[in-house]
Amino acid sequence: MGAQGIPAPVIIKRKKVIQGGGHHGGAWKVAYADFVTAMMAFFMLMWLLNATTEQQRKGLADYFTPTVPINRISGGGDGAFGGDSIFSENVLPQKGTGASATTVTKQKQALGSTGVQDQGQEQEAPPDPLDTVNEALLGRGGESLVMEKMLEHVVTRITDEGLVIELFALPEAPLFLDGTDTPTDLMHDLLILIASATRMVRNDIAIEGHVRAQPIVLAENPVWDLSSARAMRTRHLLETNETPTQRIARITGHADRDPAIADQMAVRNDRIELILLRQ
Repeated sequence: MGAQGIPAPVIIKRKKVIQGGGHHGGAWKVAYADFVTAMMAFFMLMWLLNATTEQQRKGLADYFTPTVPINRISGGGDGAFGGDSIFSENVLPQKGTGASATTVTKQKQALGSTGVQDQGQEQEAPPDPLDTVNEALLGRGGESLVMEKMLEHVVTRITDEGLVIELFALPEAPLFLDGTDTPTDLMHDLLILIASATRMVRNDIAIEGHVRAQPIVLAENPVWDLSSARAMRTRHLLETNETPTQRIARITGHADRDPAIADQMAVRNDRIELILLRQ
């Protein structure tokens, strides 16, 4: 306070700050960056024009050219993805320049210019007769020709050679009497059904016999003779069930050289393989 008790005046200093003024501002940098970007795009365009062919430039122009259809290039799909338009059916580009589809869809043509498509519509491959036999045998298409209990002894697989039908023994249900080529009732029943299934086609049949390994203490190992004898007996049973002899292409005994599981002495390795050979 002053000498006579008068309060001293309060002085407030206001500092004026100038932002972005003069050459210290940053607005010119944004403009310069836009200029450099435009120049780079220009030089890229010039380089592309010089480096691409006329056909490639036409493809780029078609891609960026606006058209009535939703999708200018038919890429193989249906509906809007295949070039369908909500405006007009007559202006659809049914054949695009960059499509990859070579077949005709059910709803609308969506052909692609690959240069390799045929003149007509590509036909679907006919069903494999071996697949029909396989489905009928195991019931994948409905009723099975093999009873549920017998189905435990049947495994099928389709290979390049043909349809392999594997009949194998289980510890409580052998296919042949132990150490002989005498078939059990189970083997008789299985071959009746297999013969019925193979009559659906005319493919030749190969028969291959496999047996489990025997102890090495045996003086004479019977695996070769036993596997061949069981394969021969299988042929006889098939012919008894109306399988023509002319369809038997080969009979092979593999002894114990091709086990189905790691334990070579397991009963599971006693098996017969019937192969419907491809024509």
